[in-house]
Amino acid sequence: MLIVTSNEIPGHRIDAVFGEVMGLTVRSRDIGSQMLAGFRSLGGGELPEMTKALYESRQEVMARMVNEAQQRGANAIVAMRFDTSEMGTNWTEVCAYGTAVYVLPLGEGEPGATGQSIYLTTTASQQQPTPPAPPQQPAPPAPPQQF
Repeated sequence: MLIVTSNEIPGHRIDAVFGEVMGLTVRSRDIGSQMLAGFRSLGGGELPEMTKALYESRQEVMARMVNEAQQRGANAIVAMRFDTSEMGTNWTEVCAYGTAVYVLPLGEGEPGATGQSIYLTTTASQQQPTPPAPPQQPAPPAPPQQF
């Protein structure tokens, strides 16, 4: 699944739009990591426990968003964004959202084609399986020879 924050994908044509897709999670911070982060914040710097929790939340919501897009038949998501907010004192909401689309790479000679899209169209055409040969009919029996 190709996911971009732009509204278009260079070298690709949007062929179908399936609408908005999103992934959402609300997480609570456990008391242990919250206390540890509180002590660490006194000295300043990164809070690795909170960084890990936010990273895992973003991965989870991305997976949910991709799953929803795939269920609709999309092969890409454009205009993807994250939204994060606090809910209460211990809850954090993380949301990923974007527009599910079906894109086609542009081939060589098409206006707007890029090196990547030309590569994709070239390799796709090389990987297309050749149709199986029709079954061979048994040869008819040879006529009897006359002497």
